[in-house]
Amino acid sequence: MLRFLTAGESHGRTLVVIVDGLPAGLPVDAGALTRELRRRQQGHGRGRRMAIESDAAVITAGVRHGRTTGAPVAVSIDNRDWVNWAFTMHADEIPPADAGGAHRAPVTRPRPGHADLAGAIKYGHADLRDVLERASARETAARVAAGALARLLLAQVGVELASHVTAIGPERAETRGADFDLVAALPEDSPTRCVDEAAAARMTAAVDAAREAGDTLGGVFEVAARGVPAGLGSYAQWDRRLDGRLAQALMSIPAIKAVSIGIGVEAAGLRGSEVHDEILPPGGGEPADGPVLRPTNHAGGLEGGVTNGQELRISASMKPIATLMAPLRSVDLETGAPAEAAIERSDVCAVPAASVVGEAMVAVVLADALLERFGGDSVGELRGRWADWRRQMDERFARTRESRSS
Repeated sequence: MLRFLTAGESHGRTLVVIVDGLPAGLPVDAGALTRELRRRQQGHGRGRRMAIESDAAVITAGVRHGRTTGAPVAVSIDNRDWVNWAFTMHADEIPPADAGGAHRAPVTRPRPGHADLAGAIKYGHADLRDVLERASARETAARVAAGALARLLLAQVGVELASHVTAIGPERAETRGADFDLVAALPEDSPTRCVDEAAAARMTAAVDAAREAGDTLGGVFEVAARGVPAGLGSYAQWDRRLDGRLAQALMSIPAIKAVSIGIGVEAAGLRGSEVHDEILPPGGGEPADGPVLRPTNHAGGLEGGVTNGQELRISASMKPIATLMAPLRSVDLETGAPAEAAIERSDVCAVPAASVVGEAMVAVVLADALLERFGGDSVGELRGRWADWRRQMDERFARTRESRSS
């Protein structure tokens, strides 16, 4: 099993992630992790925090001389803004005299749409900062570091990942299912991560208008994975179905409210003949990714909870960010009186950044399923078992082709 745990607060000293289950011998470069972290910081509509932070991954355990040892891998990501919050966020009951930053008053006015109120009720907190610091999407930086490690493992068997934005607010691009190479070629400084330039311009304008109004915007992104082996996941038990595991992983990202695989909810309004991807013998001049030809990929690479060898395509819908500069109505939990919701420094739109987080979560689930399917305590074992499976598939379908031609 590949799993990870994160720790850390938005304005705490550091974020930490521990990734357990990586096989030994995986080449790891901290620079590769840092590049993924910097990708997460991009996008039009990000707040002032991204001008402060310059996220960098520091590997503190589980890697020696550039390769994993089989032990848990620990990565830390320092918060540069900690110096301005040390007094407020210090672990000691009485912060030391040299702790930086001002003493901030307790937060008592929950924001509609945030974890503030629900978290205060669950844990009994009077100061909502005890909720919002951990519930903050800042935690997703640690997830991206974990996903970067998973991507390095997936690359050992030729799996690639990419993502793009298909909607921000009311502005939509008809680019779901866009060619993988087109998506992968998006520049990392793209303001919207949208492959449709005209739609991207409209998205940028919509974000600017929301900022002027003190409002926020959500949107939709799609994650694509190419080279995914067939047979990952299982239909035998509910909790091993890969579609469910992927949906849970994406739904765990802050502000994600819906997940679609392939054509998703659109399939509910169509006939079966319009939805299901036909299975044809390869040939006739048409390209085939594997032993059979699938003219369409409406299923998004998953059938019955199992990968079928086609590209994985999964979309996630993100609600608008809960912190509004023109705050909504709320209640002061200390006095019970009506009040405007609290304002925390925040983004106007983070859909492009969320797509990078989405890639990371998909990578972790796929890497876990890969290890589940092929196993191996070392990368050499994993690659050997994967190569054996490839040979078996080639031999099996070579016989099928010979039988069909005779």
